[in-house]
Amino acid sequence: MLLRQVIGNVFRRLRRERGITLRELAELAQVSVPYLSEIERGRKEPSSEILAAICRALDLDLTDLLAEVQFDLATAVRSTLPVRLQTAAIRVEQSSPQRITSSPHAYSGTAQAFALVA
Repeated sequence: MLLRQVIGNVFRRLRRERGITLRELAELAQVSVPYLSEIERGRKEPSSEILAAICRALDLDLTDLLAEVQFDLATAVRSTLPVRLQTAAIRVEQSSPQRITSSPHAYSGTAQAFALVA
C-alpha cells in the first residue's frame, strides 16, 4: 500500500465523519474538487502545503493526520502478515493399527493412523 493511498483514505474517512462534502472541503482548503478527489483516491501525491491546507480545513493538526496514517499503515501491515501457528505444543502420536474391511472382495489390510495432539 502506498503512503498517498493511506493519506487519501484518512482524509476521506475524516471528511465523512465530519459530514463534509468533497466540494465543501475543496472550498475550505482552496483546492479544486477534482484534485481533492484524486488525493482521496490515492492517485495524487499532495505537497506539504496542500496537506496543511486540507488539515486546516478539517480542523486537524498535522501530527494527528500522521498518527491516523501511522495507525492505518500498521493495521494494513498486520492484516497482510502470514499467520504463524504455534507448533511447539503439538505432537504426533501413532494410534493403534486399525483393520480395514469394507466388503468380502475389497482389499483388506492394516492402516497406520496418526493423531495430532495439542
